[in-house]
Amino acid sequence: MQESDTALPRVRSVSGSILRYPGTSALPPGVERYKVRGGGTLVVPVSAGDHAVLTDVEGMQSCEIAFMAPDGCFSDPGLGARFTCDAGGIRAILSAGGESARRVRAAIERRGGNLAGARALRLFGCGSRPGETAQFTVQADGLLILAAPGEPMLPDGQSTLTEIGLRIRRTRLRHAREALLPEPLADPLQDIRIAAANARAYFVRAGEYIQILDVQGRQCTDFQAFSARKVDKGLDLALDSTVTRTLLGRSYPTPGLPSKAFDRDFEPLVEIVQDTVGRHDAFATACNSRYYDDMGYPGHVNCTDNFNAELAPYGIAPRKGWEALNFFYNTRVDDHNQLYLDEPWSRAGDYVLMRALTDLVCVSSSCPDDIDAANGWDPTDIHVRTYSAEKTFTRALAYRMTPDADAELTRETAFHSSLQPLTRDFVEYRGYWLANGFAASGPIEEYWACREAAALIDLSPLRKFEVTGPDSEALLQYCLTRDVRKLATGQVVYSAMCYEHGGMLDDGTLFRLGDHNFRWIGGDDYSGIWLRKVAEEKGFRAWVRSSTDQLHNIAVQGPKSRDILRDLFWTAPRQPTVGELGWFRFTVARIGGFEGVPVVVSRTGYTGELGYEIFCHPKDAAAVFSAVREAGEPHGLRLMGLQALDMLRIEAGLIFAGYDFDDQTDPFEAGIGFTVPLKSKQDDFIGREALIRRKENPRWTFVGLDVGANEAVGHGDCLHIGRARIGTVTSATHSPVLGKTIALARVDVTHAAVGTEIEIGKLDGQQKRIPAVIVSLSHYDPQKTRPRS
Repeated sequence: MQESDTALPRVRSVSGSILRYPGTSALPPGVERYKVRGGGTLVVPVSAGDHAVLTDVEGMQSCEIAFMAPDGCFSDPGLGARFTCDAGGIRAILSAGGESARRVRAAIERRGGNLAGARALRLFGCGSRPGETAQFTVQADGLLILAAPGEPMLPDGQSTLTEIGLRIRRTRLRHAREALLPEPLADPLQDIRIAAANARAYFVRAGEYIQILDVQGRQCTDFQAFSARKVDKGLDLALDSTVTRTLLGRSYPTPGLPSKAFDRDFEPLVEIVQDTVGRHDAFATACNSRYYDDMGYPGHVNCTDNFNAELAPYGIAPRKGWEALNFFYNTRVDDHNQLYLDEPWSRAGDYVLMRALTDLVCVSSSCPDDIDAANGWDPTDIHVRTYSAEKTFTRALAYRMTPDADAELTRETAFHSSLQPLTRDFVEYRGYWLANGFAASGPIEEYWACREAAALIDLSPLRKFEVTGPDSEALLQYCLTRDVRKLATGQVVYSAMCYEHGGMLDDGTLFRLGDHNFRWIGGDDYSGIWLRKVAEEKGFRAWVRSSTDQLHNIAVQGPKSRDILRDLFWTAPRQPTVGELGWFRFTVARIGGFEGVPVVVSRTGYTGELGYEIFCHPKDAAAVFSAVREAGEPHGLRLMGLQALDMLRIEAGLIFAGYDFDDQTDPFEAGIGFTVPLKSKQDDFIGREALIRRKENPRWTFVGLDVGANEAVGHGDCLHIGRARIGTVTSATHSPVLGKTIALARVDVTHAAVGTEIEIGKLDGQQKRIPAVIVSLSHYDPQKTRPRS
């Protein structure tokens, strides 16, 4: 039957956009999430009726909880429970020092509290399962004080300190425009709220700190500053983003060496001290009337007009468009040279902390842009706090373990205080500052020290996890590609950890400390979360607990490393001496003698040389560093940074996460197929079926490249045969020992034969080519005779 011409059109249902934001907590209204780091403390203001849920995230971690009333007294009835123990854990942590302890102490003192004689409630501890909870309802207004206490973990022990989670459901829902700001970093000199679509000017003295906070998240703010002495002379030489980019070689300043922002006279005005977002722009001016006029919104409020109004009392002339440091903006220039924007990366409570380098007139805005995604379509408030120049704040960026995790500010390793007098060149790596090179030598000299004598490097950011319990072996056998059942106590094995589709989650080393005791050392925090998730899903009775904060480590690498360490450590008769250690074995030892500092020493490394790694508790790091350096001085031991380490590991064909592999790369494509014993490992493991399929039908293989020119080659450069692209450079360096540029690369199996001549594409990949030849993966000592020696 033919449809009539006058029939109504088919009706289609209409729905809103479906979006997910893994980077923001998907919490119900009125619910807040907090974390107490293992060995750390937390304070949270609470009100009567608030409901709190505490979680022992990784298991077997005790929690101490106290309540302080508004009058500063510590009170049992505030939580409706009798406090049965002394608050010794809280006091011990707060008395130990550190920036976070100082902030918690200040929050208590700000409210008139005194911990002397305080009582607490003790929860969880030995035997508690991962995810175990306790909950209560707050009976009165006050301050909740929590701690995750414990004793320092011995290097051969596994009694680590782990996270306690806290969720609070508020009895009073906050207004949409209201938000709970984080505790001040110190007592503020100024506390300024900038309402949405407004701006405020303020004066800051030299040395004082300026904290710009995003109150509710995904809100942009422009920051501008002027030297006050120049303003007094009628000069309005503003902070200039173009000058700053030119002098730094970066799009915007960040904590560390490239931290300063300059005015048009090339005078530094501010330096960035802390940044919890790491994603801003300094490309375009602050929004102005012309932008809104051209978009069809004449008369729209804008940052430039707001700046002009706020700066007029200082005699600063108005402009049609103010340049600025555009904090939290997610604006970029794409591959087609087009300026684009998207929603900001900032979340509620994120901030940038700066230090004034001279007396400043400053102005900050809350951007009013509501016609595009710049502020997530919903402009909200910005908050500014300033702090005394007498305060000290460490340089830090933010690191997030997973997209929805709380921000972790960059920390110093336990060896940092020993290294800091010797270099200022520190770079952020996985949430820690690591030395990039040393002023007295430099990367080339450090490199040769490792190849010819010995070098010492701090590798404390490696992620460590204690895997214990009767099913620990079964869990690891299922999650790792290696055959864990063949691993003996005292032995170490290198393994891959894969997803179901065969892509790599992480690589690392597994230490067997006992029948049911293991230590996984990798590069990614998520590997511990993954192990814990699998244990829960499969019903394995095993605990996976983070120990990165309890074990910091240095590596001593080079042909003289054994001579340096041989007589430094005492070992019990049942333990091998350092001189007796075989490749991929470890021993429990002490420095000097029976009463010396305890350590674990493994014969492992990341340089392609004979070498060892030394693990100790952070409190003993200074003693370990001094002893090793003193023992190494007669043998030519040098300190080494990441630049030299990168040359060494590329020469040896050793892979690096994010460069040489990711979750799309299987172990065969990453050049570590030897970690997947498909024939000899009889037990099933995650990704096995996918790896069988991928091995039988490979597309890519991992190779070495000898580059035929002294040109810079880098990660991501394309590889060609003729016009066709056949692969990608993953890592590259200039090899001092070989005297030429070399690279690691992933190429199509069709063209992977050793001796194949290819070209590395530069510019657009077609206009400039660098000749190269495929060689074996390890350019230096491919048979590993040196580390085995």
